[in-house]
Amino acid sequence: MSAPLPKPWIAEIAAYIPGRSTTDDGRKVAKLSSNENPLGTSEAARGAFAAHRSDLDRYPDGGSSVLRAAIGEKYGLDPARVICGTGSDELLHLAAGAYAGVGDECLYVRYGFAVYDIAIRRVGATPVIAPDRDYGSDVDALLALVTPRTTLIFLANPNNPTGTYLSRDEIARLHAGLRPDILLVLDHAYFEYLDAEDGDHGLDLARNHANVFVTRTFSKIHGLAAERIGWGYGHADVITALNRIRAPFNVTSGGQAAAVAALSEDGFVAESRAHNAEWRAWLTGEIAKLGNAGVRAIPSKANFLLVLFEGAVNGEQAYRALMERGFITRWLPGQGLTKGLRISIGTEEETRGLAAALREIVG
Repeated sequence: MSAPLPKPWIAEIAAYIPGRSTTDDGRKVAKLSSNENPLGTSEAARGAFAAHRSDLDRYPDGGSSVLRAAIGEKYGLDPARVICGTGSDELLHLAAGAYAGVGDECLYVRYGFAVYDIAIRRVGATPVIAPDRDYGSDVDALLALVTPRTTLIFLANPNNPTGTYLSRDEIARLHAGLRPDILLVLDHAYFEYLDAEDGDHGLDLARNHANVFVTRTFSKIHGLAAERIGWGYGHADVITALNRIRAPFNVTSGGQAAAVAALSEDGFVAESRAHNAEWRAWLTGEIAKLGNAGVRAIPSKANFLLVLFEGAVNGEQAYRALMERGFITRWLPGQGLTKGLRISIGTEEETRGLAAALREIVG
């Protein structure tokens, strides 16, 4: 009996595998696999979310108008050029859906976010992967791969899963080297963890150029991962195109209210950033002490470290040994990172415990 067949490019997609929350034997332990905020969610955001528990029978605002207005006020943006999505993941898919298709090429850097490959293949376009520079993005490598078929470039800054970062000058150089008909998508999921002087001015590029689209999320520093709320900013024509294919009512009422409240919680954001900076630096230093055992951390600007195991203990062994000791990290062999673990920065207790477990494992 014949059956419907998916398009051939769908079969080539490796489905996204989220970070685990339990061990092989079902234990709930320290979850350092999904880059969540160890400080949780601000009181204001939780209260705003709870206030909508009686609205379950009503559709949410389909255009997220109050949230877009709040984002515009917070960042000095035109709300009409803001779009909200089910996490920034939906916006990445929308960008590919609107600007790529069969016969087109889309670029991203090796060790880039796994969703890029899925979004590109989902629309039948061809992913083109640029070589990295010590696990970081390389502008020259990206520009060298641009062809007449190139329509879109995905770039996370800071990058996930490596934590690496390109400066404002490098982002500007990348943009200047692109044709105006190529959409540059700057994925800023971890942007709030940067110091003020480190900003790549992606929003300024999007204000002034029609071929730049910036995405952000409330899942990371704002601690709203469960509600899946993302937003993006770009030229009016880009936003119009994305809204044509955006799912209706894609952000919940409680999620919109929580996100609006989160935007006013500067103290919580500053506390989260300071905690991350302190314990990321501490853990980086502890890992540096394991250099003789072939362990090193890639310098990170995000809320995680990519830790490489290049000695007697390999990445998979470290992953399983940490799990046995109560720490779930992210091993990414599907992205070519067989010898690396992406480790989220947790609470002080979790971070100290992880470092002690690493010393035991490689010692």
